Amino acid sequence: FVKNKSEQFEARFVSVEILKSNSIFFNGMNGAILPIAVAHGEGFTEYQNQNQMNDVLNHQLTTLRYVDNYHKGTSIYPMNPNGSHEGITGFTSENGRFSIMMPHPERVYRAVQNSWHPETWDGLAPWYKMFTNAYQFFN
Repeated sequence: FVKNKSEQFEARFVSVEILKSNSIFFNGMNGAILPIAVAHGEGFTEYQNQNQMNDVLNHQLTTLRYVDNYHKGTSIYPMNPNGSHEGITGFTSENGRFSIMMPHPERVYRAVQNSWHPETWDGLAPWYKMFTNAYQFFN
């Protein structure tokens, strides 16, 4: 991850889609569109070359992407705070045991941590599942 295309620190809420992957953290969350906090100045995904980017995409090593109001992956600011290709902002290893991402799900795992949430989020936000997935994997 390198400097955002906006060339500034970005701290706010955006929407992401959880993509199909082997990540233990996102098991059972595929396809969910969720609000998430971002707080970074260096979040742009930089690849060594086009082949590396294609390999990452083709092997389902991506876990999250920023989406627009139509729930489509986007590189357009401000929906994508860093300008990464196709909105990609999270990755996992082939076995799914290691994942990295730019957004901060740990800041919004409780419903009250969100500026707005549906009434159906009784106490816990959907991001809590990411942490229970990790707990269940290791127990």
